[in-house]
Amino acid sequence: MTVTGSTLVITAASPAPATAPAPAPAAAPAARRRTAGRAPGPYRRLFALPGTRGFTAGNLIARLPMGMFGVSAVMMIAGQRGSYALAGAVTATGLAATAVVAPLTARLIDRHGQARIAVPATLIAVLGSLSLIVCVRTGAPAWTLFASYAVTATTPNIGGMSRARWTHLLRDSPAAHHTAMSFEQAADELCFMLGPVLAAFLCGVLFPEAGTLAGAALLLTGMLVFTSCRATQPPVTAAPRRGSPLRALGPLLPLFLVTGVVFGSMEVASIAYLDFQGLGAASGLVLALQAAGSCAAGLLYGTVRARSLKACVCALAVLMALPWAAAATGSVPALACALVLAGMATAPTMVTAMSQVHARTPEGRLNEGMTLAVTAIFAGIAVGSASAGSVVEGAGPVAAYAVPAAGALVALAVALTGRSIRRPSDHSRVVRTAAARDPQ
Repeated sequence: MTVTGSTLVITAASPAPATAPAPAPAAAPAARRRTAGRAPGPYRRLFALPGTRGFTAGNLIARLPMGMFGVSAVMMIAGQRGSYALAGAVTATGLAATAVVAPLTARLIDRHGQARIAVPATLIAVLGSLSLIVCVRTGAPAWTLFASYAVTATTPNIGGMSRARWTHLLRDSPAAHHTAMSFEQAADELCFMLGPVLAAFLCGVLFPEAGTLAGAALLLTGMLVFTSCRATQPPVTAAPRRGSPLRALGPLLPLFLVTGVVFGSMEVASIAYLDFQGLGAASGLVLALQAAGSCAAGLLYGTVRARSLKACVCALAVLMALPWAAAATGSVPALACALVLAGMATAPTMVTAMSQVHARTPEGRLNEGMTLAVTAIFAGIAVGSASAGSVVEGAGPVAAYAVPAAGALVALAVALTGRSIRRPSDHSRVVRTAAARDPQ
């Protein structure tokens, strides 16, 4: 019995055989090498599990509208009412309503099951979107726009529900769970990269309401497909739920909040800078580079061992300074490269932080815990967007890049000073080696 780091390794020598075993054939090592060469990759093994492809397909369909609704609402309201101020106020109201309603919806999902709560909650959100379309088209009073968009706050956190399924299926396989969380983060980045582009295309080419209408249809379709996969749904237990997710995630929520500030301020600073450079129409393509870098890094991170959260946030702090330096040169290609590199630090940080959310959240309240984390991110995005906008107005777009750089440094300070922030796998565990004998 030996101790290696925090791992207790128990070994037991097998009794010596009476006769020496026959030597293995010479071809055996070569055969083993050929077999190992054909071993499936981590993602192929992940989706070989029964039912995973079905709920993932529904998850991706329902998740794409998350990047569509905000852009679609702004383009629809501004196009019909001629006021970006009204459009921004309506979407801000919806964000505030989501911060209040989303954790409550997640709590109901934990208590009563995904299918039982997510489908009616989605129907309510879709009705809110349809009501918004009708109110905009008919010239209804402005307060009806605020009320309609606030109703969409019942939209379930589809990413959280998908992560909860992976956590249920892979509870005994930490490496596979890490791969699944990396895939989910890459899916987030992909949908938030493609969603605004699709929304802008539909609203601009077809009609102003097309983006909202398509988003509502995709959300309902994807949710129905997702919830129809009952075999992978986490079970609902009647046992009393103890512990508060808010208290358990206390050390992490400030980190999610500051990370949201980084995301929101980076987007506003980039839009302002590219508009200043005369690339307003192409700014979406340049911004997509950051999401593309994060998506690629997320998929790659799923194939390697998870790093500590402090290491990930340290990389984030370093790479988030690159866009500021690139913008100071006045070179758009340099900024594009810097955004790709900055984006590559995002996914590993979010994957590792979400893994700690899974480890800390009390049993039976995982959806609520993840929704609290997402709500903190959204709140940070709102703060970051407002802060960067103020800096743009006062000091110019180049100086606005100091906001995400400073936010990343604050995130590093939070990670370094947080008492309980550690690598998710840093806990004592027992490993029985192949040489050990199980009791008969």
